[in-house]
Amino acid sequence: MKKLRMAFFDSKPYDIQSFDRVNKDFGFEIKYFQGHISIDNVEITKGFDIVCIFVNDNLTREIADVLYSHGIRLVALRSAGYNNVDLKAVYKRIHVVRVPAYSPHAVAEHAVALMLSLNRKTHKAYSRTRDNNFTINGLLGFDMYGKTAGIIGTGRIGILTAEILKGFGMNVLAFDRFPKVDEAARAGFRYVDMDTLLAES
Repeated sequence: MKKLRMAFFDSKPYDIQSFDRVNKDFGFEIKYFQGHISIDNVEITKGFDIVCIFVNDNLTREIADVLYSHGIRLVALRSAGYNNVDLKAVYKRIHVVRVPAYSPHAVAEHAVALMLSLNRKTHKAYSRTRDNNFTINGLLGFDMYGKTAGIIGTGRIGILTAEILKGFGMNVLAFDRFPKVDEAARAGFRYVDMDTLLAES
């Protein structure tokens, strides 16, 4: 059986490592290209079956026309969003698939890590200690315990962020146009209007 050939654009070392590891179970023939797909390089897709692109690759009508003429019927996005694809240009010609969701846990944990970094100024402390400067002037943060956090949007990421912040002993307020009252009760946060959230968090 013929191996399917994939042209993989905007490839980074971590992409290559991850996809090569997973591809052992599937056997695609993957050709990695560092640059973004563009009208100037789209001709290199001739002879491929699939094109894989990332968030900064723009699939315009002009590019879609060339892909279609090359017989490409599948474009795989390595992103959840698809605003970089001209959907009218691919409609009924090229199938487009995307990542259905990123790990909501990873995103929530990263959001809290950024909060901690801003509060405790760990990014500045790291730079200072590399220079053998161990002073704490300007690096003092505050206890998050007992403070009030505000979360706008309570999808999976927002709810997980609320749960993590509750673990710090914080009060958590949330705003969402479509409140999930049962989730709020379970996770221990409270819905308020936007003005209240901005004033109290």
